[in-house]
Amino acid sequence: MSTFDDREKGFEKKFALDAEQEFKASARRNRMLAEWAAGLMGLESVEEYVRAVVKSDFEQPGDDDVLRKVFGDLKGSGVSASEGEVRMKMDELLAQAREQMKNGG
Repeated sequence: MSTFDDREKGFEKKFALDAEQEFKASARRNRMLAEWAAGLMGLESVEEYVRAVVKSDFEQPGDDDVLRKVFGDLKGSGVSASEGEVRMKMDELLAQAREQMKNGG
């Protein structure tokens, strides 16, 4: 195998690892977001709500399905939070999730 082939395989492995890490960070973020929202709504069954939010992430590519779910649930329960506030919380929690994973948590 040539050096070029070795480098190509290395880049492919790094890309796959990065994609896997980002998927895990996103899933962790969704869990933390659901726990946060459940606390605001005063839900007793936090784990059930976490499962519903995590499941909503598989409806469409991207984060918009999770945003719609959580924002809609907050709005429906009477919690005054804007879509922008929920999006900011998602960004904040994604950064936390990435940091936790980087630190082995």
